[in-house]
Amino acid sequence: MTYLLNSADDFADEAVRGLVAAHPDLLSEVPGGVARSTQTPQGQPALVIGGGSGHYPAFAGWVGPGMGHGAPCGNIFSSPSASEVYSVVRNAENGGGVILGFGNYAGDVLHFGLAAEKLRHEGIDVRIVTVSDDIASNGPDNHRDRRGVAGDLPVFKIAGAAIEAGADLDEAERVAWKANDATRSFGVAFDGCTLPGADEPLFHIEKGQMGVGLGIHGEPGVRDTGIGTAAEIADLLFDDLMAEEPPRGENGYDGRVAVILNGLGTVKYEELFVVYGRIAERLQEKGLTAVRPEVGEFVTSLDMAGLSLTLVFLDDELERLWLAPVDTPAFRRGAMPDVERPARTEIWDAAEAEIPDSSEDSRACAQTIVAVLETFQNVCADNEAELGRLDAVAGDGDHGQGMAYGSRGAAEAARAAVDQGAGARTTLLLAGQAWADSAGGTSGALWGAALTSAGGLFTDTDGAGEQNVVDAVNAGIDAVLRLGGAQLGDKTMVDAAVPFRDALVDAFDADAGPAIATAARVAREAADKTADITARLGRARVLGEKSKGTPDPGALSFSMLMAALGEQLTR
Repeated sequence: MTYLLNSADDFADEAVRGLVAAHPDLLSEVPGGVARSTQTPQGQPALVIGGGSGHYPAFAGWVGPGMGHGAPCGNIFSSPSASEVYSVVRNAENGGGVILGFGNYAGDVLHFGLAAEKLRHEGIDVRIVTVSDDIASNGPDNHRDRRGVAGDLPVFKIAGAAIEAGADLDEAERVAWKANDATRSFGVAFDGCTLPGADEPLFHIEKGQMGVGLGIHGEPGVRDTGIGTAAEIADLLFDDLMAEEPPRGENGYDGRVAVILNGLGTVKYEELFVVYGRIAERLQEKGLTAVRPEVGEFVTSLDMAGLSLTLVFLDDELERLWLAPVDTPAFRRGAMPDVERPARTEIWDAAEAEIPDSSEDSRACAQTIVAVLETFQNVCADNEAELGRLDAVAGDGDHGQGMAYGSRGAAEAARAAVDQGAGARTTLLLAGQAWADSAGGTSGALWGAALTSAGGLFTDTDGAGEQNVVDAVNAGIDAVLRLGGAQLGDKTMVDAAVPFRDALVDAFDADAGPAIATAARVAREAADKTADITARLGRARVLGEKSKGTPDPGALSFSMLMAALGEQLTR
């Protein structure tokens, strides 16, 4: 349990503040997280790494020369919001583009992805690398669809070293993916972790048992088995990882491995050394060479009792970058090159950002956008209870509330932007950010991404024609498909959005409003038909057949808002 706290709600923020105070030579606190205390050199790619708090030293503890340039910090085990990611990037990026690195979890994928949408529309080159090292979460043929655990450390260390050595954005991205594809992790847990302020762990494991294949967000293992000796646990971890060893002599791999034995919070160093003694024996038996092995706490899960083993199958390039110097609060190695690193002189804050200049035509278009979003707000408020009821059948029942909160936040942000003289582009970008921040969850991120991408089709200097409107709507749907990862038949918003997009292409001639209204009727029919589908994605998939007979609330709300859009534009 957590003994030292002032407030459970403020725990994560206060921890970040204390970390920065303890390392002022390396870190600056910025809105949304931390950044280096020095300026990113002009034209150097920025490596922005992050995720939920509760995993120290991941992720804020890895910001510094040779590794990360910044880290957005979410609440305990929660993805940082898109606006937090965006803010940290604005404080870290300096003309060289940015790599967003994070573990492959749905919330992180959506919120980092939404931030990337906005940054790209502002002209910043963004690449995304999702760490996917956990062998318990998927099969070897789907390595990049696994979740990220302690493999975050070597992937970000290697990518950061490449950037420090002069890699441009393309090269740094290539190296990061290469490191990810060479990394495998596996872990076990003996008891769950306790959230700050809570009295009980998130889960318990029966005495004498351990959970095999744990997650780092408080998830238990994929199966329970009896606890063995330290040597037996070492063998279990080692053998399962070595089952995916690449052929020696292929692609430069000859038996050299980076080895990381990671404690998750309660298992202490002496215990880890006992386990590593057996790991070292097994490495020797297999003819493997351990390259700068690391034993300690690197990716924790608050006070979870458990450990994980990570192997990185190295070639010459990955070995050189793994051994390169690094200087962060929690991970130091060697001496950094003696180069000038100017101190940070300013911190970007969204509250101080100015509204860009706009033309009269674009401001008139922005007024129409406000009217549309206010209509969306009314529709979502009127249907909040029904959408919540439908979502409760096979979900957590919050879709109606999320849509109501998100649409209200977007409408208010758009109105405030227009009152300050914003054009169409800026109005939609701010509305998209507000929808995501106000709603949270999957629907918030997806609708935020849709508005953000639609905003990229407008400008602050021109008005908008009928074709612009149709293109913007299609761009929003494309963003939903890109970020959400759903396909037709998964029983999601996509089951209404794709038929809508296809019908819109067929119906549009000269007037956007009537074409959107026609396509919205197709979307409603498609949404109603989702009642015949069994959910295959999202939380509803867990309940399987229970979702059958009820239309998907995301598909239904999409069709409602598109009908309102068509009516508004026709008027």
